[in-house]
Amino acid sequence: MSVKIPLQPIPVLNFISGQFKAGNGFKQSIHSPHNGALIGEVHHSTKEDVQHAVQAAIAAQKKWAATPIKERSKILFNLRQILMRDLDEIAHLKSSESGKTFLEGKAGLLKGIEVLEFATSIQNLDNGGKLEVSRGVTCEYRRQALGVVASITPFNFPAMVPFWTIPTALALGNAYIWKPSEKTPLTSLKIAEAMSEAGLPEGVFQVLQGGTETSQALIDHPEIQAIAFVGSTPVARQVYQRGTQLGKRVLALGGAKNHIVLLPDAQPDIAGPGISDSFTGCAGQRCMAAAVLLAVGDVEIHIQKILERARSLELGKDMGALINKSQIEFLNQQIQKAVNEGAKILLDGRKAIPPPGQENGNWMGPTILDHVSPDQDIAKLELFGPVLCIIRCKDISEAMMIENSSRMGNACAVFTSSGTLAEKVISLASTGMVGVNVGVPVPREPFSFGGIHESKFGHGDITGVSSLDFWSNLKKVTVKWDQQHDNNWMS
Repeated sequence: MSVKIPLQPIPVLNFISGQFKAGNGFKQSIHSPHNGALIGEVHHSTKEDVQHAVQAAIAAQKKWAATPIKERSKILFNLRQILMRDLDEIAHLKSSESGKTFLEGKAGLLKGIEVLEFATSIQNLDNGGKLEVSRGVTCEYRRQALGVVASITPFNFPAMVPFWTIPTALALGNAYIWKPSEKTPLTSLKIAEAMSEAGLPEGVFQVLQGGTETSQALIDHPEIQAIAFVGSTPVARQVYQRGTQLGKRVLALGGAKNHIVLLPDAQPDIAGPGISDSFTGCAGQRCMAAAVLLAVGDVEIHIQKILERARSLELGKDMGALINKSQIEFLNQQIQKAVNEGAKILLDGRKAIPPPGQENGNWMGPTILDHVSPDQDIAKLELFGPVLCIIRCKDISEAMMIENSSRMGNACAVFTSSGTLAEKVISLASTGMVGVNVGVPVPREPFSFGGIHESKFGHGDITGVSSLDFWSNLKKVTVKWDQQHDNNWMS
């Protein structure tokens, strides 16, 4: 299905105290990556806008935290129903501004809804613990909200990434302020509308549009207790340092340079499509995309399968567009630089033909470079595009040495028919997520998402059970009512 791109520019507004209103900063135009059409206009938020949102959140949060978790969960159940009802409409909107195909937009929202479903289960999953530790003395845990929290999200998944954090933070009783990417703000309007329709009290969930200055004002605000961030590694590091220096709780996910180890015994019909779809899906604009193929030994049959799959993809139907022209220019520069340094092009996506009527969009086809050296920039930098680099390796040890040398540690995968060899890669991979015959090893809820090294700054993961401790505090309560006759040291 073709993406339905808005025919008229949509005014993109803040959502504060249950009302849509424009920010007081400068105006920015939003253009669709598919065809370059003007689809939205947004006013950035000032420090004053941030202050208004935070004050509204403070006023709403205590009452929301005092609401029983089962009642909070009912609103999240309502939200799920609304999102499922409007699934196609939201998928078209988010795809039109991010460059995704319709099916990719839909899949991303469904993954976000999966986290929402996990959040609705917290009422049954996370019920603390209570134990009689001595005669007449009990100890228990009580999970309590932090207060007002904030999240800063990237352009590539306008709904999924926000929903990594929104449902859990709300279920635990926090008030939540969201700063979407200024490149893809339209989706936030539909999500805010859904929150309101679901019955969420005014001020508990708010949206502030804007860029760097808005983000910094949120991080710096003394009433913001925790910050979640997803984006590039340099910015993730800055957000982490800025927030933690102010004594805030920060979890900032950075970039990725994911490696796939391809072994000769892999099944060609699994490895070929799996690896191709990993680096071409979402036009390579995802932190889980394959970036480097560590080809061990004679794997020519598998590489031919990868090429066959990649060549068959049709722009606009099977692959979406990139976010902007500057990203295309960056990729072109990196590809040409690699070729000048000796890499061989097996498939050149720079020559791909855009879909009819979308020549003004930001298009690049699948690109595969062979005989790349591990020390080349293209083998080390996060490209965020449909580019796969093949590095030839004599054995698994060499492959894992290259993988381990990466400063990032998001994901790694191996394609093989051997459980022994798969386990070797799993144990040696220096990443937070590993896949076996899975090109995009995203864990499903309740298993958590998160990398290590320079792919994540902070402790814990952003989804799953481990995310509960980030959005709440554990209060420990020790109780004694009566003096016991059989006293011991505790009594």
